[in-house]
Amino acid sequence: MAGAEQAAQPSRSYDFLDRLVMTADNALHTVFGRPPVSERADPAAGLEEPELSPAERRHVAGLMRVNHAGEVSAQALYQGQALTARLPEVRDKMERAALEENDHLVWCERRLRELDSRVSLLNPFWYAGSLAIGALAGAIGDKWSLGFIVETEHQVVRHLEDHLARLPAQDHKSRAILEQMKVDEAHHATTALNAGGAPLPGPVKILMHITSRVMTRTAYWI
Repeated sequence: MAGAEQAAQPSRSYDFLDRLVMTADNALHTVFGRPPVSERADPAAGLEEPELSPAERRHVAGLMRVNHAGEVSAQALYQGQALTARLPEVRDKMERAALEENDHLVWCERRLRELDSRVSLLNPFWYAGSLAIGALAGAIGDKWSLGFIVETEHQVVRHLEDHLARLPAQDHKSRAILEQMKVDEAHHATTALNAGGAPLPGPVKILMHITSRVMTRTAYWI
């Protein structure tokens, strides 16, 4: 009986200040610690470490550093949108997507350690900028916020396809991670579209592409 009464209790609703504190906590875990994950298995687990030349190792590390920085930005983007989303169901979708993006963060960081490399030194900057963009998109309206997610994920899928083509053929570990990330990003785009995402104006898409190019070119090295 006690269990039934407990289960019948409504889940706690958080006000804006609560969500702001939770967002700050998430930022610290994402940039400086270990963020919460969905506990999915690492796609690269159990695969043998490939034979890579020093140049190939540096190249793969650069690609994975870019992908890790992209996931830091995606995490901030989703959290910013969840912070200002008007409808609870939209906020829930943003928070679930953010959790799955954390899986990508952990997988990419683990692969970077295996390559004796590091994450981008500019991750705090990537997070802060994306959080602001996400909060602005969420404040404008849920359909535009969801449309922003659709376009972001479509661009990320194209970016992952480019990285998959540039990986050394023998690096099955990195490839397994990027393939699963590609599946997840496409799913996030479909979910946002089905939830009512509106197509973004052409100039906004172009600006997003330019911003993405700046980040990817910088994070490859720094």
